Amino acid sequence: MNFFYLRNSLILFFSFAISFAQNENFLVGSTLIHRELKSNYANLFLKDFKYLTAMNAAKQSNINPTNGSWKWDQIDNFVQFSNDNKLLFRLHSPIGPQCSKWIKDDARTPDELMASLNEFLFRLLDRYKDFENIKWIDVVNETILASGKWLGSKPGNTKWENPWLDIGLDENGYPLYIIRAFELADKYAPNKKLVYNQNGGMQIPMWNKLKETVLYLKSKGYRVDGIGWQGHLMNNKGLKQFVENLDEELKKLSDLIDWAHSNKLEFHITELDYYNDGENNAFNSVKKQAEVYQKLMNLLQEKSKNGLVTVNFWSMGERKSYRGKKGYYMSIYDNDTIPTKTYEVVKKFININK
Repeated sequence: MNFFYLRNSLILFFSFAISFAQNENFLVGSTLIHRELKSNYANLFLKDFKYLTAMNAAKQSNINPTNGSWKWDQIDNFVQFSNDNKLLFRLHSPIGPQCSKWIKDDARTPDELMASLNEFLFRLLDRYKDFENIKWIDVVNETILASGKWLGSKPGNTKWENPWLDIGLDENGYPLYIIRAFELADKYAPNKKLVYNQNGGMQIPMWNKLKETVLYLKSKGYRVDGIGWQGHLMNNKGLKQFVENLDEELKKLSDLIDWAHSNKLEFHITELDYYNDGENNAFNSVKKQAEVYQKLMNLLQEKSKNGLVTVNFWSMGERKSYRGKKGYYMSIYDNDTIPTKTYEVVKKFININK
């Protein structure tokens, strides 16, 4: 055989092998809302994606809205949709602030809260443990404030709060609800990857607390397979800073991903979108969103050389704000399901998974 032909063939083979390995480590997906399962957004999703997250269907507030009531229809529909279409599925069912008003009731005792946590996670995980296409479970979410302090409860039942912290702390100051959630997830879903998800920006005290907590859980024998960052860009002060000081903030994100991979953890961006508050400035434009996503996706693809990185768009199209805000969240399609400039930017990264 010709030496140069053999050499070139080997080069092509190893180049393909490296490329394939990198592609396997970089996964791009999107979220659908339950009502979108029978809409054009579902068709657009299936055209491009193989990785799905249900927005709110698997949260405790949706499944267990009142004491003693259980509603599985929405998340069952999602699991069936993902199974029918051979999709990888993320079970976004974290213990955290998105819980029922009856859980937030100030009269709840620590014992009652723990009993509710135990029942919810057992029922959920036992129901879906045998679905092989469910690859990840968000076990806890939004547990830490930007200051590095634990997010706790507040008076009443209508605020953004985390009543689960009232269950208490262990002897080393770590929340019992977090420890118990990972213990149950490992016990009842041993074949799923378990993720510790977090909101906010790149605030150092917050991420230091998360790192300490993850390492503590692992030191106690509890399994944590990955960490997640929501990525609701421009949503608040810290997330505006991410966009306004993009290169500096991307460096912090890069360091965070490196930390995850060095500790044998996957890294997930779980809820990526871009908030437009309606003001007339350079940051509130699809053009700026596309520029930010370009740099962000470049970084994520590069980091996937060292370990798994996933990114999930938090909806396919525009989404109205909540909590009295006047703006809206942008993704990759507009309200008429027309792809935006941002879609054109991320399309090449989406195509990696095909």
